[in-house]
Amino acid sequence: MQLTVWTYEGPPHVGAMRVATAMRGVHYVLHAPQGDTYADLLFTMIERNPARPPVTYTTFQARDLGKDTAELFKKSAREAYERFKPELVLVGASCTAELIQDDPAGIGQTIGIPVPVVPVEFSAYQHKENHGASETFYRLARACTGNGAPRSGAPADPKTCNVLGPTALGFRHRDDVTEVCRLLAQLGVKVNVVAPLGASPGDLARLPDAAFNVVLYPELAETTARWLQKTYGQPMVSVVPIGVGATKDFVTRVATLAGVDPAPALSGMGSRLPWYSRSVDSTYLTGKRVFIFGDASHVVAAARVASEELGFTVVGLGTYSRELARDVRAAAQKYGVPALISDDHLEVEETIAALHPELVLGTQMERHIAKRLGLPCAVISAPVHVQDYPARYSPQMGFEGANVLFDTWVHPLMMGLEEHLLSMFREDFEFADGAGPSHLGAHAPKGAVTRGESSPHAGEVRAAAAPAALAPPGQVAPTLLGTAHVEASEGAGSEPAAITSPAQPSAPPKQEPPAGATVSTWTVEAEKELKKIPFFVRGKAKRNTERFAQERNIALITLETLYDAKAHFRS
Repeated sequence: MQLTVWTYEGPPHVGAMRVATAMRGVHYVLHAPQGDTYADLLFTMIERNPARPPVTYTTFQARDLGKDTAELFKKSAREAYERFKPELVLVGASCTAELIQDDPAGIGQTIGIPVPVVPVEFSAYQHKENHGASETFYRLARACTGNGAPRSGAPADPKTCNVLGPTALGFRHRDDVTEVCRLLAQLGVKVNVVAPLGASPGDLARLPDAAFNVVLYPELAETTARWLQKTYGQPMVSVVPIGVGATKDFVTRVATLAGVDPAPALSGMGSRLPWYSRSVDSTYLTGKRVFIFGDASHVVAAARVASEELGFTVVGLGTYSRELARDVRAAAQKYGVPALISDDHLEVEETIAALHPELVLGTQMERHIAKRLGLPCAVISAPVHVQDYPARYSPQMGFEGANVLFDTWVHPLMMGLEEHLLSMFREDFEFADGAGPSHLGAHAPKGAVTRGESSPHAGEVRAAAAPAALAPPGQVAPTLLGTAHVEASEGAGSEPAAITSPAQPSAPPKQEPPAGATVSTWTVEAEKELKKIPFFVRGKAKRNTERFAQERNIALITLETLYDAKAHFRS
């Protein structure tokens, strides 16, 4: 066990809560102390569900430990049934309650209520949230289908399927289901059951009636899908349709199993990502270095989109999902990078700082890490915070999901260019902090620089910009990486600096130079020239120049040193 201020996954009983909350007609009786009721906030405050999760806590306190806590559990379960009248009751213990060993599973069989009671027992100190959700769904599927009772009736229609995996508190699960069901409808495939999200125990009893299963989130549904395959002979579609290429593969796989033509779904895909990837503008993205971290399914899918559809260079790949670490290692081997399998956010931060990516794709924690390091970031995986449970339609899967990915990933990089331009011309009369809108000159604030006047530093800025303006067409202006176009042509080696403070050059955490190495300082002129470099590559230029100076024992970095370093690293 490790004490930490952050965790990528909660304990397994939170996973059970996600399944119970996603379903209808299910109630979860949780043996837990008073402090473990915090989990309600995950659904009401963060996911913004309109109702509390269907969970009853025994909420025993310290004074109850000397009494019969097992009887307290029975009483809570009976009262929960009388109040909520569920079709099925789940019983289990939180990680804290597990220590007192009251055996909720055994007690649940003696409660005496007229509905099925399904125990969910976990080793809370060995497994985590996704495992808890996966095991809960599996046990519910077994219980509701009669533990694999033979299917009766006519053979299943080959054009029917189950959609498995979406739960409450999942990353865009609601919208992913809508998008995938739309694709299936275009293929003429009928959805038999979507589970757990929106399903009832009666719906789970109908799982064997489908011809095959679509697994959207392997972390949550692969165990159940494999059991259905073994018990009822239902093949499964395990292609996660994130990105244009994966969605095409998904459509083809479903069409093959259902015996239908994939053309209707493929012809009207409506994604703008392929068009942009073929456009001239997209060359700005080519070779951008990206680090990806999250749950295994989203990481593997995101790496494919980044590499094959947007032309990024994957420089790091990792997951906190140890159950699917093998898939991430295989993907990392494909891209020629080491796989980071860890649930320690400090280790993830160290890896990101060492790799110097230009874009981070990750969870809510990677968003915080990227902000500290001054890197653009997009969230692609749970755990996430309230802003990633949007009220609008925003899937990750399917062709519309590819549009969402394109917007989410590309905008942080494109807006970085705009911020650099604003920073570069911040002393100009048009962009000075006190200047009003350029088309409303008469309304400029008192004391602001107006069109007829000149800023005290305007001459400097224009002089600095002059070499770039006078450079012959097709040639690089005589400033070190002076434009974003120059850096785009440089390829995968660029490094970003802080977005939050575009006027300040920033870099990843400083590293102590080797013993005996020269510590270089910068002249005022060299620092001014450094500030002309786009902030998202300024960090790399600064590091390269200082390395160049240290290797040659140059103690004072001048303009000449800066240009010599530029020539050295471009050659």
